[in-house]
Amino acid sequence: MAMSSAEAVKELRELTGLGMMECKKILTEVGNDFEKAKLEAQKRGLAKVSKLAGRAASEGIIETYIHHDGKLGVMVELNCNTDFVARNDDFRSLAKGIALHVAALNPEVLKREELDQQLIEGVKEHHRAEVKGKPPEITEKIVEGKMKTWYEERVLLDQIYVKDESKSKTVRQVLEEASAKTGENVNISRYCRFKVGESAAPPAAAE
Repeated sequence: MAMSSAEAVKELRELTGLGMMECKKILTEVGNDFEKAKLEAQKRGLAKVSKLAGRAASEGIIETYIHHDGKLGVMVELNCNTDFVARNDDFRSLAKGIALHVAALNPEVLKREELDQQLIEGVKEHHRAEVKGKPPEITEKIVEGKMKTWYEERVLLDQIYVKDESKSKTVRQVLEEASAKTGENVNISRYCRFKVGESAAPPAAAE
């Protein structure tokens, strides 16, 4: 059954955080084609997010996840601009979801900039050597694809969010959507992951 105009506006608002009148306007502009409207609304929502990025996010919450066996724990600080948003159930649910994500995928760093740049260049050169002899433009596309996978294995913001049912949204995209919906700069400032035995010192050698 076709979606009604009111249902389309409601879903666009939930997806992007845009106002009701703006969602109605977008639907009219694309001839009530919901899929086109969704793409346009997401584009406009992300444009707003880029403007929010410069705002200091000094509010937020610290959320935790403890595995059922008590041997794995995660602590995440999720930030926003106001205490009003920090107390919102959706915001708290997102923080809990990110803590679960960190527990499941064990990222090495929060963002790419925290990785050793010499290591990154070394990995790129290794991948270039694997496809040696191909045209430069083909080589770089292949290397770019391999690096995307490499980042997804290590960088929290680049990983596919474990609670995304479509298995297509990265943690960065989920944060951007939260920013668009709340009108605030939503970001992760830090996290830590503990697993029993991982940092235990080796036993002293017997004399």
